[in-house]
Amino acid sequence: MKPISHFFVLLALGAAAVTANANSPQAAVAKPDAAKGEASFGAVCAACHGADGNSGSPAYPKLAQQHPEYLVKQLQEFKSGKRDNAIMKGFASALSEEDMRNIAYWVSSKTAKPGFAKNKDLVSLGEKIYRGGIADRQIAACSGCHGPSGAGIPAQYPRLQGQHADYAAAQLTAFRGGVRNNSVQMTQVAAKLNDREIQALADYVAGLR
Repeated sequence: MKPISHFFVLLALGAAAVTANANSPQAAVAKPDAAKGEASFGAVCAACHGADGNSGSPAYPKLAQQHPEYLVKQLQEFKSGKRDNAIMKGFASALSEEDMRNIAYWVSSKTAKPGFAKNKDLVSLGEKIYRGGIADRQIAACSGCHGPSGAGIPAQYPRLQGQHADYAAAQLTAFRGGVRNNSVQMTQVAAKLNDREIQALADYVAGLR
């Protein structure tokens, strides 16, 4: 009887191992499918954000080379309503988690085109705030989270380098006014900025290389 008992113990252990592997985070998250991501992006996103994620309109953000984890988070929050945008909510609501990952990882593999400052008179002010903050008003330097070149930090802080100045200014204004409230840090920073400083920062990041 002992050999039979030993066999059943091994069988039970093997089944437990299979179950554990199936329930692991690695098994639950499928590898992004670039082909599906490209197809979904072309059908849903390209009209506003450009065929390769380089939006031609200053009102819509460039998504090329953005951190995929950040893009997935934004899509999830558009879908849930945490980030309020009627247009994006409509698109995001039609996407599954798998769709979001496929799109995000595909567009992040595209190369972002360089941007440029619109108001060069404000660039020096923008650089000063971006790199050093404003100490007497407790405004932190943007580079602390977004990096000296605006490359951001994957999964935490978005890439800003070369982003359209109009879009960047609109987002800072939305954070300041509480219209966009899906980042406590950004709400706190933007609340202390005036219109001129917002435009200066937006123009500076647009020209970052």
